Amino acid sequence: MGMGRALAVALVGLNGHVIEVEADIGQTLPNFVLLGLPDASLSEARERIRAAAQNTGIPLSRRKITVNLVPASLPKKGSGFDLAIVMAALNAAGDVRGTSGTVFLAELGLDGRLRPVRGVLPAVLAAYRAGHREFVVAAANRAEAQLVKGAKVRAYECLAQVVLDFEADPQNLAGLEIGWATGAEAAAALQATAKEPAGMDLSEVAGQPVARLALEIAAAGGHHLMMVGPPGSGKTMLAERLPGLLPDLNDAEAMEVTAIHSLEHRGNGVAELMRRPPYERPHHSASTAAIIGGGSGIPRPGAASRAHRGVLFLDEAPEFDKRVLDALRQPLESGELVLHRSAGTAAYPARFQLVLAANPCPCGKATGKGINCECTPMARRRYFGRLSGPLLDRVDIQLQVNKLQLCQLASTEPRESSIQVARRVQLARNIAGERLKQWGLVHNADLTGRILRGPLRLDGHHTALLDKAMGAGVLSARGYDRVLRLAWTVADLQGRERPGSDEVGLALTLRQRGEGL
Repeated sequence: MGMGRALAVALVGLNGHVIEVEADIGQTLPNFVLLGLPDASLSEARERIRAAAQNTGIPLSRRKITVNLVPASLPKKGSGFDLAIVMAALNAAGDVRGTSGTVFLAELGLDGRLRPVRGVLPAVLAAYRAGHREFVVAAANRAEAQLVKGAKVRAYECLAQVVLDFEADPQNLAGLEIGWATGAEAAAALQATAKEPAGMDLSEVAGQPVARLALEIAAAGGHHLMMVGPPGSGKTMLAERLPGLLPDLNDAEAMEVTAIHSLEHRGNGVAELMRRPPYERPHHSASTAAIIGGGSGIPRPGAASRAHRGVLFLDEAPEFDKRVLDALRQPLESGELVLHRSAGTAAYPARFQLVLAANPCPCGKATGKGINCECTPMARRRYFGRLSGPLLDRVDIQLQVNKLQLCQLASTEPRESSIQVARRVQLARNIAGERLKQWGLVHNADLTGRILRGPLRLDGHHTALLDKAMGAGVLSARGYDRVLRLAWTVADLQGRERPGSDEVGLALTLRQRGEGL
């Protein structure tokens, strides 16, 4: 009887901390003590572990077992420590060897089955960066763990297979039960991982040439977009097709996005890197915690973080709680959400494209002269008052989407597909990427005022219209910079080296609900 060790990972947001699991078997009455700030689900591991070991055929010692999770000051949460704890306890009893340098990530069933856990990808990635190379996971988490290049991953279906593989004394393992967990079951679980649905095509949108242009510009520069128009004008259709215009994620971006979704994925985890930009469309009744993130204990990511490197679409935006909308202002600027709770602080990336859609008034009929509108002026002001000025100031493109005419709906003229537009978007992004790489930026939407008024400063006669608008109080200083960002994107799409008066004028018009187009 002595000390046993194994390794696990505690996740705080996307940040993983390698945990050393120490087990000691004493000479006193039977007991199982778990130390190191475990939460309720982790405290229950004592009973799961005893039952799993007993039903596997290699019961734990009947003496006092003390397990310590180091560092003890860091709160531990979840059932992903089960396998590490039982392997440390068996190591202390001399039943297994070679566990001290291996990271174990799996939940145990009462029958000894290894069950998948959330967050395997960020956990393996964190431990790998900390210098650990050996990992043991449940069979259903195999594909997800192997996404980390260089990690040596072993996956098992049951505890008995793990014990056999860690050089236990054969005389102690004669009664192991391993026949009830099949490889076919794990393979079927991996095959059940859902594939992303194919994107909707832009050719399905009738009419709306200005809105289609605005969507292309938004995709090329990574700009935020708001569309205001009557019901049935195509706002939702346009927003749903924006992800189809965005390029695939590169390796680093795909790893970030997949790690976030690993935290939220239930069941069998993720089987491959997410190469397509994510698309999140929360209902207008969603709470602040659902959009921004939160929950009891360590905060979990919300829709804004799940939309990282993709699109967050808020349909019927004025119907959202004003506090929810205003909470988006900070991540729109920083691209990150830092959530402080009593149990700890978690940071999640949240660099998304925000798309807002709204009716012009509560009844939706206030278009043109608004002769059919049933709303009072006060009702209209109150309706749009939920979209605060500081929030709208961060939205680069603010577009009026007009009602479709019958001739537009019935037109048989061919429309550009998403693939055609995506090619131009990719070309424009390549041009912008070459120009911006010296500052470590990727999109025109990331340009800072220092760069816009320094190395990328435009001639005064090109910005005369913009200067006049700011002087008249139509634009804030932030709005001025955002129009310049738009102008650079328009120039990239047109293949021009620098924006001119026309590009600046178009960008300013797109900023002002498309008036004049």
